[in-house]
This record gives sequence, structure tokens and C-alpha cells, in this order.
Amino acid sequence: MTAKNSATLPKAIAVRTSATGSPAASGPATDGPATDTVPRSRFGGGTVLASAGVVTFSLTFPGTAWGLESFGPWSLFGLRCLLAGLVAAGCLLAGRVALPDRAHWLGLAVVAGGTVIGFPLLTTLALQTSTTSHAAVVVGLLPLTTAVISSLRTGARPSRRFWVAAAAGATVVLGFTVSQSGGSLSAGDGLLFAALLVCAAGYTEGGRLARLMPGWQVAAWALVLCLPIGIAGSALGLAYEPAHLSRHGLAGLVWVAVGSAFLGLYLWYRGMAEIGAARASQLQLAQPLLTLVWSVVLLGEHLSPAAPVAACAVLVCIAVTQRAK
Repeated sequence: MTAKNSATLPKAIAVRTSATGSPAASGPATDGPATDTVPRSRFGGGTVLASAGVVTFSLTFPGTAWGLESFGPWSLFGLRCLLAGLVAAGCLLAGRVALPDRAHWLGLAVVAGGTVIGFPLLTTLALQTSTTSHAAVVVGLLPLTTAVISSLRTGARPSRRFWVAAAAGATVVLGFTVSQSGGSLSAGDGLLFAALLVCAAGYTEGGRLARLMPGWQVAAWALVLCLPIGIAGSALGLAYEPAHLSRHGLAGLVWVAVGSAFLGLYLWYRGMAEIGAARASQLQLAQPLLTLVWSVVLLGEHLSPAAPVAACAVLVCIAVTQRAK
């Protein structure tokens, strides 16, 4: 993987470029998706890449559940940060990628705090008491949460239909979580909702930075920033949470570290660079349902009748927000 062939395509995500890849003279990049600058011939390959990224993300919760069979939550979190950071550092060194501009480091810290630290840690702790199918429905609100935070961050003003669908989706998720928790929200649900917020903030900032630098480098530098936390977390976690190695546990660790934390983001940003953010976002609507399928196939969980119904209802609400002008 090199800096040239991984993300610096002739058309970048948010900066209108000339054929040579340099910024066009017409003006600065805007916050909107640059779908109109993407050659139509690339839609097929970009769709495949982005779809592969969604499939990768959908396996995160099952992978985490497997990892918890061998490691404690803090050990799994630390090892995930450590392994993902080492892979990212190796890719950056192999590509001889220069350090980001000083102005980008604060944004990268937000990406790291939300997607590398906050979301994995909070969901790992939540999965000690929540099933993956339950967590999948709750986190199915992530695209919507990201859209809301993005509108606040960028100043965009979605339509009334957008907010009606957003409120409907939030009502479905809250109703499902309360019904599945015996009439009240559990500690695990609180962790999942907190994970939504921090991850949405990280996605929003990552999307902004991906308009200024190659998307895979945004993910890689965020992972590298977390290497010290990964080292310390792994050492402390393993000292207080003895590991009981198993095939499932090791496979889960490798997947969440290399698959979810690095490969998934690489595929997602590459695909988004080719087909545009708006088109790619439609593909992510399938993620909650895919996770529900994996929870049955890989973990043998039994879905309540309400879980797939709630997941489908959330997807419908999110689809409306994606189409709202």
C-alpha cells in the first residue's frame, strides 16, 4: 500500500481537483459530497469496495463477542489498539507518507478519540451484558446520529422531512431498548448510546479531514496516535485480566484489530472516494441487519421477534433521511 495508489485518485472526496490532482483554481472545497466529480465508470468498483467495508463493519460485534471469550474487556481494547496501530504504522512507513499538517492534528485526535478509543471501548464493555443482536439495533442509529452531529458541525440545514424521520427512528430505537431491558434502560444501553455519540463525532471529523487528505491516511494516523494507549492498555489489562486463549478468542481479536479497525476503514474510504459520500452512505443502511445475521450464524443467538422488526424500521427511517432534500 502506498500513498499514491491507496487514496490519491485524480478526484478526491471533497476538493475539486484538476487532472493532475492539484486543487482547482475555482475555489476552496465545500462541505458537501463531491459526487458530481466522480467518473461514472468507477461506480462499479467503488460500490464493491464500499460494500466490502460495510460487511467488514457488520462483523465487529460478533468479533468482539468472540474476543471476550479469551480476553477481558480492557485487555481486548488495549490489544485491539496496539495491533491496529502497528498495522497502520507499517502501512504509513511502507508508503513513506509524510506527517500531516499541524492544522490537522486536532481533528485526527477527535477521530482517534471517537472511532479508535471511545466506540470500541464502550461497545466492548456493553457487550458484557448486551447481546450482539440487541447492540446491532441500537447502533443501527449511527448513520442518523452522524448526520445530526454533522449538521451541527458544518451548519447544514436538513429539511423538515429529515427531522421527522430522525425523530421516528430515535423513537423506534428507544422503544426497542426499553422493551428489551424490562421497562427501563440498562447500563449496557447507556454505554451503547454513548458509543453512538462519540463515534458519530469521530466520523464527522474524519469525513471533514478526508476532504483535505487521503481517507485511509486519516484512519491510519488516528490509529497511530492511539499506539501509546494500546501499549499501556495491553500491559495493564493482561496484568489484571488473565487471558484464556482459544481459537475463537484469537480470531475475534485479529478481526477487530485488523479487519474492523483498519481494513474496514480503508475499504470504506476508498469506495467513498470513487462513488461519493452520499451514494456510499446508502450502502451502510444494511449494516444492522447484517450484524443480526452474523449473531445467529456465528454466535448461535436467538433473535426476539422485535429485533428484526426494529432493525427494519430503523433502516426505513434512515433511508428517508438520506433522500430528504
